[in-house]
Amino acid sequence: MKLKFSESAVRDLVRLRDFITRNDSNAAERVSLRLRQAIGKLVLNPDIGRPVPELENVRELIAGNYVVRYLQEDDTVFVLRVWHGKEFRDFE
Repeated sequence: MKLKFSESAVRDLVRLRDFITRNDSNAAERVSLRLRQAIGKLVLNPDIGRPVPELENVRELIAGNYVVRYLQEDDTVFVLRVWHGKEFRDFE
């Protein structure tokens, strides 16, 4: 199974890391590592996330305080978006 990130997901990860780094660069490293580990599990277990009812074929993985939306197609997991659970989001 391959893992790919949408441009939006990459921007999300950079934005989250930058936000945390402003207050604590060590915390940013820890959060980044945990997110990478959680997302990496999707390669072996793409069905671990729950289905998102309003979005066909999209699943959602809760990784600590973060939400990872992704889609599996054939042998690839596409990470679509990533955000902190307390963030306001106006995107799908």
